[in-house]
Amino acid sequence: MAGGGTERDRLQALDNFLEVAVGYAWGMPLVVLLIGSGAFFCLYVRLRPLFHMGHATAVTLGKYDSPDDPGHISHFQALSTALAATIGVGNIGGVAIAVTQGGAGAVFWMWVAAVVGMGTKFFSCTLSQIYRGRDERGALLGGTMYTIELGLGKKFKPLAIMFCTFGLFGCLPMFQSNQVAELLNAQFGLDPILTGVGCVALVALVAFGGVERIGAVTGRFVPVMCVLYLGMALCVLFVRSDIAVEVFGRIFREAFTGTAAAGGAMGIGFQQAMMIGVRRAAFSNEAGLGTAPLAHGAAKTNEPVREGLVAMLGPFIDTIVVCSLTAFVILSSGLETVGEISGVSLTADSVESALGAPGRALLVLIVMMFAISTMVSYSYYGKRCFAYLFGAKRDGLYTWFYLLGIFVGAWWSASMVINLIDTALALMAVPNLIATLLLAPKVKAAAVDYFDRLRAERRGA
Repeated sequence: MAGGGTERDRLQALDNFLEVAVGYAWGMPLVVLLIGSGAFFCLYVRLRPLFHMGHATAVTLGKYDSPDDPGHISHFQALSTALAATIGVGNIGGVAIAVTQGGAGAVFWMWVAAVVGMGTKFFSCTLSQIYRGRDERGALLGGTMYTIELGLGKKFKPLAIMFCTFGLFGCLPMFQSNQVAELLNAQFGLDPILTGVGCVALVALVAFGGVERIGAVTGRFVPVMCVLYLGMALCVLFVRSDIAVEVFGRIFREAFTGTAAAGGAMGIGFQQAMMIGVRRAAFSNEAGLGTAPLAHGAAKTNEPVREGLVAMLGPFIDTIVVCSLTAFVILSSGLETVGEISGVSLTADSVESALGAPGRALLVLIVMMFAISTMVSYSYYGKRCFAYLFGAKRDGLYTWFYLLGIFVGAWWSASMVINLIDTALALMAVPNLIATLLLAPKVKAAAVDYFDRLRAERRGA
């Protein structure tokens, strides 16, 4: 008993520490930095990338692909890998947490963070192509650490080391295994330890194969799971179409006025709704955190701006489309005010209230697909950070650490997992945004040149 009590005390102490840490890491300064820098990036290029969504789609679908371009994966595979990491449990359980912690108004701030995040991703992923380096094996790679070292110079390398150090933890998919374990335990009474073992086995089959295998798997996986989830959410939208206007009204109204928290115990103010919305949007679409450049830096292209445009589609698909549908499913059910239900279980209960048991069963399947795809993609992100710090020849060691993180995440408490990952991601965002802001003129020059050439090409045609 004494030993058990000591173990519980240690976990509680760690939980308390992480709660304090995430409070400092995700304070108003970081929220302002994320929103402010994203708005700056959009205005700095006069919103031109946002007006080229059609062209970005054409690039993604392979219109400009060339097998002779330098890199390892296609534009579509790069976006699929990034989306596999972003479109995951965060879109289902993360949105539920945002609504219960920040009220309906948090959804509005998720939208704001997504729109400006499109600008951030355009800049950071363009830079990941401009500044590509080679690892010990000679592989051509991009990412925030190479952007910092090659773009800003050796004196800024401590920022690259900071990014990769926290990337070792921020890229652990503990939240995914945690939420899958929670759902399977609630649905089937499955022991979280067994869920952890199962997730480890599935991810190991792909994670050891490198970016080519990850890109091939996610390129097939992501479209299927997105169609399934969108179809299910649209069915709920159809069933509850009579209250759609009311739901959207709540989102806009409570974004600035606040609301009652779950159970009505205390009020949620404007600032809390904004901070929670921005945090959950960043967790969901990763704009500004620096993870997506690791995938987009591996794309085959000799036009950096093209990959920036492809990356820009990520926050739109992830947050504006997928997260918005999740928010509607939850808010239309009214279950967000029940304090005992949170995370993915709240979304599952909300779906079941509209579509019955078949809807819940479908959501369980979709959550499994979302979680596995995210776990697979994040393995590449963490491995690249490890390789930068300790050498590419040792990066296989990180895969074992990564698999251990999946297992631990399955039985840790949700609060510990969320606070650990959120803190690490916040500390990854700082060096990424500093580098992207300092190198913004490079992206602007490349963008002006590319869009001018594209306009001349269209006129000539």
